[in-house]
Amino acid sequence: MTQASLMRTLDANSADFEQELQALLATDLTVSGNVNSTVHAIIADIRARGDAALVEYTAKFDRWQPSAASDLELSKTALAEARARISEPQRQALEQAAQRIHQYHEHQKAESWRYTEADGTVLGQQVTALERVGVYVPGGKASYPSSVLMNVVPAKVAGVAEVIMVVPTPDGVISDMVLAAADIAGVDRVFAVGGAQAVAALAYGTETVPPVDKIVGPGNVFVASAKRAVFGQVAIDMIAGPSEILVVCDGQTNPDWIAMDLFSQAEHDELAQSILLAYDDEYIAQVQASIERLLPTLDRADIARQSLTSRGAIIRVRDLDQALVISNKIAPEHLELSVADPDACLPKIKHAGAIFMGRHTPEALGDYCAGPNHVLPTSGTARFSSPLGVYDFQKRSSIIYCSEQGASELGKVASVLARGESLQAHAQSAEYRIKD
Repeated sequence: MTQASLMRTLDANSADFEQELQALLATDLTVSGNVNSTVHAIIADIRARGDAALVEYTAKFDRWQPSAASDLELSKTALAEARARISEPQRQALEQAAQRIHQYHEHQKAESWRYTEADGTVLGQQVTALERVGVYVPGGKASYPSSVLMNVVPAKVAGVAEVIMVVPTPDGVISDMVLAAADIAGVDRVFAVGGAQAVAALAYGTETVPPVDKIVGPGNVFVASAKRAVFGQVAIDMIAGPSEILVVCDGQTNPDWIAMDLFSQAEHDELAQSILLAYDDEYIAQVQASIERLLPTLDRADIARQSLTSRGAIIRVRDLDQALVISNKIAPEHLELSVADPDACLPKIKHAGAIFMGRHTPEALGDYCAGPNHVLPTSGTARFSSPLGVYDFQKRSSIIYCSEQGASELGKVASVLARGESLQAHAQSAEYRIKD
């Protein structure tokens, strides 16, 4: 390993590469005992005291005093007014993004189905939407209207009857862009609450906040810990780790573009990870030079620098095939295939949250307006997880409708298996339906 330029450089063909790669990817996502104990205490308090506790935590953590829990709910008029206040370009961008996200997710809708066997037995699956979903939207260090669209629109496409949004309001301030996005996406109710207390309110309900069936959306370590704690009472989307990007480049893309694509994740936070796989030493040097030159131009340069220095890397590979093998080992959240023929690579990609094809498809387009969801599996969980989608807001019930003849034939099979498991009532229940 060398420390060339700002980002470390690894050689995929060195003897100790596997150990170096594992060290690079290692992330300590352990939540401290203090965080967990604080979160569990807050959840217990919300369950015990409901609205009263919710008001107290809002005053304590967001530094404004609601006179009653009803003050925490924002009216539909407030959302419409925020939509009117933002600039016309902002409004058009949100509306266009929402339309594209909606159009994409329409393709994900599952439909109920059934088939009839020869003896008249009917088997199938009934698909129904969740009734009520809670969406957590960050509102602390930054506001994310794109997160509103990405979490709410697929729920609405799925047919969720009621979407409840919670958003923290430090010092009583809330982003007009976030409220406008809520209005555009069709959020049904919005509460100005955040943190573990908001998650607890969504999971268990209070006098004012209704309980939901599922909680989605990103948040800080307290929110993530609370989501983990209430899982089982409600469903959750995922426990997300730091944001990641992996760029595979054949050396023909403008190095400034690649540098900025790496920055697009590094500027999120110090734990974000940006990795480049390339197989041309001269090109790697060009990208390193672009990184050094462009980094000082970022508003969040200090954050990006820390991210690139501590968790970023350029990996020198032998060829494109080796790059794809390593990509599958990493299973990145975002994978950019900045190569001449990305379609040829696609069959070899086994693990990735989202795949950005070609030189003209930066990850940033996926974050905002391409259409696919930007809520993606992180920390290698793309090996077994998928992006947030309509299917996360639908559930499936099996349909079994036996004819008299079908019940008789199936009863014979069930009887043998049930008695093999020493479950007499199961066996006799099936045997009652066997025709003599």
